[in-house]
Amino acid sequence: MNSKPDVIVIGAGLAGLCCALRLEQEGLSLVVLEASDGVGGRVRTDRLEGFLLDRGFQVLLTGYPEAQRVLDYRALNLRFFYPGALVRLRGGFERVADPWRRPLDAGKSLLSSVGTLTDKLHVSRLRSQILAGSVEDLFLGPETTALEALRNAGFSEKMIDRFFRPFLGGIFFDSELKFSSRMFEFILRMISEGDTALPAGGMGAIPEQLSSRLRPGTLQLRTKVDSVAREEVTLASGEGITAGVVVIATEGAEAARLLGEKPPVFRSITTQYFAAEKSPLSEPVLALNGEGKGPVNSLCVPSVIAPSYAPQGCALIAASIIGNPPESDLQLERAVRLQLSSWFGEAVDDWRHLRTYRISPALPLQIPPLFNPTTTPAQIHRWLFICGEYRSASSIQWAMVSGRRAAEAVMKSIG
Repeated sequence: MNSKPDVIVIGAGLAGLCCALRLEQEGLSLVVLEASDGVGGRVRTDRLEGFLLDRGFQVLLTGYPEAQRVLDYRALNLRFFYPGALVRLRGGFERVADPWRRPLDAGKSLLSSVGTLTDKLHVSRLRSQILAGSVEDLFLGPETTALEALRNAGFSEKMIDRFFRPFLGGIFFDSELKFSSRMFEFILRMISEGDTALPAGGMGAIPEQLSSRLRPGTLQLRTKVDSVAREEVTLASGEGITAGVVVIATEGAEAARLLGEKPPVFRSITTQYFAAEKSPLSEPVLALNGEGKGPVNSLCVPSVIAPSYAPQGCALIAASIIGNPPESDLQLERAVRLQLSSWFGEAVDDWRHLRTYRISPALPLQIPPLFNPTTTPAQIHRWLFICGEYRSASSIQWAMVSGRRAAEAVMKSIG
């Protein structure tokens, strides 16, 4: 590095990239140091035999206010999920549709066994409550667990077990629904206000779009940081870089290592990808396990949602399992095939396993009390700042907000 930058950002995940972009907008010179061979952190997409494999099943909720502000949705060429789900129950699938977007489908599903008619009325009341006020207001209200919030809202245990447990459990990787009711309300609001989508180029297209806006030479890949002290960053190579400000934007465990702190607790997700000649689902919908049996919590066919996820004439199937099971990949694959054979028949035997992703630091623990993501401090010392979703609330939204708020705190400190 020939010159001393104003700021060093460690980590090129969504938080680090958003922080760097905001700082560059203010005319500051900076360098972004990323240990891996690409940007995005956990939001990355691998290419294998013409398939796009997101590192663990992920989606973009277009209602995220920060994503709307920062991202160019048109350039991402978004493709959208059906607003609802298919729930596996008693040997078949029952449809749960968003009554505000698919009123005809919702009318047909009023008498489904997923929940009671009263449960459907509670959905309408809950939706009205979470859409009232601002997003920030959701993090100022009473807080409990999601499970208690659902019970307090009057939902039956049948509705909770058959729909909310696999649906919300698949979002927060917690089938016991112990995560904060504030995050539950926030996510339901985002689903109500926007679409659930996949970029045509995979979820990794999101951080790639952000990094493409950085000035040439700002981003340094394969550059691992060994330590941080007194406005100086020491690389694993032994080289030292000094700057007036350092921002730590790594994932939680690495940030804890650099700060000498106890690492945060994360939840895990496992996703198995299969290739098939024909899709088991004919529409861009998420299939949920409402029976509570078998390892698979949910299944979707990304190539039905976005055809670019698979070569022409092929289907890409993603089966998601909450947690990191102790079985080997092969043992887990056998259990997954056994369960899905009961869903889709003998055709599952011909599916070709592509890859298994075990994402251990997948999502920060979101149990109450949850720090308010709009007020969590970003400054640690006069020269040291930190950002990342593990600091408060998780999601693409709050990772991006965390990066922006860290940049704003840096600018305020610099004056």
